[in-house]
Amino acid sequence: MNATSTPFSLRYGWARGLFESGDHLAAASAFAELLAEAEAAATDDTQPFLHSTTDLREFLARAYFHSAQFRKAEAVLRGLIEESPTDGYAHLLLGRTLQRAGRHAEAARPLALAEILGDYERPQAYGGPAE
Repeated sequence: MNATSTPFSLRYGWARGLFESGDHLAAASAFAELLAEAEAAATDDTQPFLHSTTDLREFLARAYFHSAQFRKAEAVLRGLIEESPTDGYAHLLLGRTLQRAGRHAEAARPLALAEILGDYERPQAYGGPAE
């Protein structure tokens, strides 16, 4: 898609479609481009950007996660958590990203925070509640 002539909303929908169809590598690329554009627009006073970049960054982190780009996912998620430390879902995604990267000890803290914030329930095998 041509980024200069295609409206942002259409490109966002296209990126979401890529994500939902399972093409996470292409979705990550598309979301990264959209995020760069949105952040550039946010610093340009002549063209105000009307939306937060939180949704874009969350989709980008999820696309990175699903395409096994764990370092990139971690960087995006740490930025989200820094801006919103009570975002339980971001903590959950960070914990799962660290787990998939084989960094289980580091994953414990964000997973515990996600559980405290109500966005994660520890599996019974790991000491969670019995069903």
